[in-house]
Parts: sequence; structure tokens; C-alpha cells
Amino acid sequence: MYATLTTLIDRLDSPVISGTEVIHWGSPVPSFGNLSNARVATVGINPSNREFVDEKGKELQGTARRFHTLKSLGLKSWSDVDARHIRLIVESCYSYFNGNPYNRWFRKLDRIVLGANASFYDPFHAACHLDLIPFATINKWAELNNRQHSLLLSISGDTLGLLLRDSPVRILILNGESVVKQFQNIACVDLEKYDMPTWSLHRRSESDVKGIAYRGIVNTLSGIALGHDVLVLGYNHNIQSSFGVTSKVVHLISEWIGQVYEEEFS
Repeated sequence: MYATLTTLIDRLDSPVISGTEVIHWGSPVPSFGNLSNARVATVGINPSNREFVDEKGKELQGTARRFHTLKSLGLKSWSDVDARHIRLIVESCYSYFNGNPYNRWFRKLDRIVLGANASFYDPFHAACHLDLIPFATINKWAELNNRQHSLLLSISGDTLGLLLRDSPVRILILNGESVVKQFQNIACVDLEKYDMPTWSLHRRSESDVKGIAYRGIVNTLSGIALGHDVLVLGYNHNIQSSFGVTSKVVHLISEWIGQVYEEEFS
């Protein structure tokens, strides 16, 4: 984690990152929760800007703060970072769910990981969250253009592999179709795809949105050998933003994850 974080901080000063809308004054976020003792990790695209700013766009301060920034570390530039700053950033990542987590987003996702007998909020059955791109952007991923997508993925494509290589994580849960698509590109893998009729989202004036499950095994990511197999499970619905994702559908997805978990690890 420490070596990977140092690499990510160096990339913040890269000229390539300009024009990507990355919040340059905010630290990279390699993990939400303690990666060193988590066996289950959910995967998203990139951290929300709300991890660093309030609803008015002002930097979070005091007890509301979630992650470190140049200001909180007393730095003028990321080039001034030393070992103490690195340690503080790692600590803020590992202790995320003990502070002021963005519960509006993570409580919903926690219902999914419960299927694998894990939780973001339980240190004895720990889960953590990882992003394909560990940099928060001013606007959401869907609002960025294709060039910005490509640049961010080229800068960050190896991050997940570097983190997983040295972690106890053995199950990845991909949250939504966009994550599945980008993960497959990064991992150079085609996950098995299953139609899940009971996961369909009903629409009054349009066709129902089908439910789709994904499953596979990876042992390399972006050319990085993990040294072990990782079970990858995914679903096409974005739990936090897909309109009409009912509690029943969330329960069914969690139940499916539990069934696969039992098959693989019992």
C-alpha cells in the first residue's frame, strides 16, 4: 500500500493528469477501509468529489473531513510529501469507516457484501472498497469526455493490480455495468455472463432493464501477477444510481453472491 500510494502521489504531479478534472489538491484514495485485513472488496470507477467537498463545493474541514489534502497536511505541493505524510494518508484510508464515511453511498453497497459474510463496518469480517481510478474528479465519471476517461485509465490502470497483489482480498464485487466494462478492459478478460430475470428493473413506459450477473477468476491484472486467484463477481445495476433498484433486487444480488461464495470457499 505505501509504495503504491507513493507512486500515485507522483502521478498527481504528472502533466498528463492536467485536463482530467482530477481534484489535484486532494490525496489519492487507494482504499476505503483497511485493505490489509479485508478478504472482500467492492470495486467502483473513482472516488466521489463529495469525499473532499461539501454540497457547496467547499473543502471538508475538521470532523467532517474524510481524506487528507494539501491543506490538511500543511503542504504547498505533493512533491514535498515525506514518509510521515504517506503514513497519515494510509491511516485515513484504513480508518475511513470509523470516521465520517459517505454512508448515503456505502450503506447501500454494504447490503451487497453481506452476502459474502462481510461488511465495511465490521472489523472482524472486514470488507473494503477499491476504485479503478484512485483520484477524485470535480465532475462525475459519466460527465467526463472520452479523452478524459482514456487519460485517467492510462494513468491508473495498474493500481488495482498493485493493491491486490499484496492484499488478502480474494473476492472482488464489481458495482455496475460501467465498472464491469472497464474492469474487463484492464484485466483483458471476458467474464462469464448470466441473465438474471428476477433482477429485472420494471419501467412503466419503457422496456424492463434486464438483470445480468458476471463471474470469473483472475490471477493477473494489467500484466501484474497477483500470486493467487481472485474470484470476480459483478452485476449490471449500479446500486446507488440505477433508477428503480428495489430492496428486493438488492437482496437477490446479495443472495447470489452468498451462493457463489459458499460454492467457492466452503
